[in-house]
Amino acid sequence: MTKKIKEMQEFFGLEVTGKPDSGTLDLVQKRRCGFPDVAGFSTFAGEPKWAKQVLTYRLLNSTPDLHPADVNAAVKKAFSVWSSVTPLKFIMKDRGDADIMISYGAGGHNDLLPFDGPGGSVAHAYAPGKDLGGDAHFNEDETWTKSTEGTNLFYVAAHEFGHSLGLFHSKDTNALMYPVYRKFDPSVFPLHQDDIKGIQYLYGNS
Repeated sequence: MTKKIKEMQEFFGLEVTGKPDSGTLDLVQKRRCGFPDVAGFSTFAGEPKWAKQVLTYRLLNSTPDLHPADVNAAVKKAFSVWSSVTPLKFIMKDRGDADIMISYGAGGHNDLLPFDGPGGSVAHAYAPGKDLGGDAHFNEDETWTKSTEGTNLFYVAAHEFGHSLGLFHSKDTNALMYPVYRKFDPSVFPLHQDDIKGIQYLYGNS
């Protein structure tokens, strides 16, 4: 446990004590991506990525917090963030298998990363691959919104789809792939140069 605490403190630039001190506890209580943290940009081990440029996605269910049309729009916009700087294209499917399956759930939801209620882990997504690979799960205990209040679905989805494409977390606090949720600012393009550098390392320029 001490080793894991030290790794987290080092990742976030905290004093490395190995103890759950006030700064560490404050960080743990913030809304964040559900993947554990282990720079500038980083990729998953083995640098998994999709071997094709046209990817499909499917929404298995939706959140009651938003109208389905708003959910679809947020997801489409989140994918467009990544397609704007790469050759990747994303096509929505209404049925059958898709490369990236998107769902909402609470607590244990049939994978190895259970959600922890509101205000903690807001979502997680898996690196490219088979089975769960690429899939994105959103915590239904959060209050999902299309505004600056609550948890902005577009902003979180854009982060999680970075994982679906092969990016891990960034140490750059300005990067979209930084693991701690920041208040959504609609006036700012969500990708930082660090995010662009990372995704283009995997897939090339648009």
